[in-house]
Amino acid sequence: MPGMVLFGRRWSLASDDLVFPGSFELFLRVLWWIASLTLYLTHRRRLDCPGGVLLSTYLIVLLVLLAVIICTVLAIVCVSMRGTICNPGPRKSMSKLLYIRLALFLPEMVWASLGAAWVAKGIQCDRTVVIGIIATVIVSWIVIAATMVTIIFVFDPLGGKMAPYPPCIPEHLDSNSSNRLLTGLKTAAKSVWETRVQFCCCCVGQDDNTRVAFSSTADLFSTYFSDTDLVPSDIAAGFTLLHQQQDNISHSREPPEVVTHTPGQPQETELDAEVENCHHYMPFAAAAYGWPLYIYRNPFTGLCRIGGDCCRARDIEYDAVEGDQHNCHFASILKTTGLQYRDFIHISFHDKVYELPFIVVLDHRKESVVVAVRGTMSLQDVLTDLSAESETLELGIELQDCVAHKGIAQAARYIHRRLVNDGILSQAFSVAPEYQLVLVGHSLGAGAAALLAIMLRGAYPQVRAYAFSPPRGLLSKSLYEYSKDFVVSLILGMDVIPRLSVTNMEDLKRRILRVIANCNKPKYKILLHGCWYGLFGGSPDNFPTELDEGNQGALTQPLLGEQTLLTRYSPGYCSSDSPLDSPTKYPTLYPPGRIIHLEEEGGSGRFGCCSAAQYRARWAHEAEFSKILIGPKMLIDHMPDVMIRALDRVLADRTACVSCPGQGGSSVP
Repeated sequence: MPGMVLFGRRWSLASDDLVFPGSFELFLRVLWWIASLTLYLTHRRRLDCPGGVLLSTYLIVLLVLLAVIICTVLAIVCVSMRGTICNPGPRKSMSKLLYIRLALFLPEMVWASLGAAWVAKGIQCDRTVVIGIIATVIVSWIVIAATMVTIIFVFDPLGGKMAPYPPCIPEHLDSNSSNRLLTGLKTAAKSVWETRVQFCCCCVGQDDNTRVAFSSTADLFSTYFSDTDLVPSDIAAGFTLLHQQQDNISHSREPPEVVTHTPGQPQETELDAEVENCHHYMPFAAAAYGWPLYIYRNPFTGLCRIGGDCCRARDIEYDAVEGDQHNCHFASILKTTGLQYRDFIHISFHDKVYELPFIVVLDHRKESVVVAVRGTMSLQDVLTDLSAESETLELGIELQDCVAHKGIAQAARYIHRRLVNDGILSQAFSVAPEYQLVLVGHSLGAGAAALLAIMLRGAYPQVRAYAFSPPRGLLSKSLYEYSKDFVVSLILGMDVIPRLSVTNMEDLKRRILRVIANCNKPKYKILLHGCWYGLFGGSPDNFPTELDEGNQGALTQPLLGEQTLLTRYSPGYCSSDSPLDSPTKYPTLYPPGRIIHLEEEGGSGRFGCCSAAQYRARWAHEAEFSKILIGPKMLIDHMPDVMIRALDRVLADRTACVSCPGQGGSSVP
């Protein structure tokens, strides 16, 4: 529901958000009241000491004050349970109850202060009574402090600008005035988000690239969140509803038929070869993460394995290592790849905004020069990810639109300059001139590796790239088609990153609004059922995902209920068209190259171990990743160690199947 309006401004809190915090406070207050009453009844005869009257008065007034607060909080919880997200009518008295509750903080603070002052006088009474009074004073101040922190968290810096506005632009404003007002709101929203990003990334630095990234990230967030009036709990409820709805649809529909999306689809033999290549090159992409991922993958033995090499004096042969002050990254890379130090041409762990770490190594088994680009592992990398505007690339090839993700394109340009201008590739091919150039990476590194392959193809026509879990919003349509000849992307299960783009986020927002607008259950029930379903599973039919009259098909139609969740003055608030179209500055972008999808067969539990899961590999079309899927594994499937284990499983199953009597083919469909 739209954020509550209190004291003439909007807050990031809805009237149905107070069930859980109110219940928790109610539980604490009741315990506190019972403890105080027990203390008073048990020790009231011992309060005839000097100053005992003050302590007795304190306890009596505290009991009365707590009783009033308990009644008020109970009323708040009961009212907050009424209605639905989009039907706040039964909760219209909530603002008055909150004013009463906030007013009660004044006598509570005064009485807590008096209690602290009286105890500080060193009253000579029974020690148990004094300790009990001190405990009540401490609890009072803890509750007050927690309330202040909560107010800070739900404070909306733009609330004062948004709350008083009517549903649509006032008629007395001409078009110029309304345009100026809209521009002012957008500027204020971007400024607020830029301040938030700078605060979260205060340790990153303040060079030109960083400032550009701050501005790009703020622009993205302000654009995405500016046209909806959702509070965080609404989004959480939307996620839980979408998860259950998604499972309900997948359980009820027939198994999908195998559809050939493009003529000339590669044969199984080529798929088998590419899966084997992915299995071979994935450790290089994982090695680029350095020691943190190695320790994560080997929590009990990793530190011991590389500890001997860390902080050791670097030999002259290690001069090719850049940014690894303690030699721990190089030690973990050697362990991950199984290669010798002489096989490495260059290792860079220099990390800034738009400047990613990478390694260059000679792979003698595949006779290739491998460039592995690191994925997201720092705040600088996050800013690179979030610089999501589109940028035109000058590639010298005849394509209609050479457009790519700005942040990743900048990172690819940086590595291109290092490889070419610093002579790193020349050095590698001077050692092994007959080798092939292969670019690999995971996540952010996958996107940079794919773009780098496009940039280097003119000079190295035989270049290949393997992009593991690449971001979806990377290439324009023409570049996507162009990259199919030399780029292979590998996506695991429900991984969210290969489905993540600005246009897909807009689609997700639209779906959240629709399912929220049509759910007839209160928010607290949605969240409780969603937590249970996410942890323990069950039948999605038993949870509140149904629409009015159970009409699931209506989810595909525009709904008036969406309009109630749109921010006043948003471009689509009064429009009859879809209000959630992606802004033109964020055009539709696609993942790189041909796509191999490792699909989980059967199931391994809600959070099952990857080693117990069964996977099959198949060629997939990019359209299959045009929607974000919600589920427990949407983040787990993105982890590089999970992908390595999945590839191990696929290769093991394929080998076992080939060796089975009577099996004439591979297990990889």
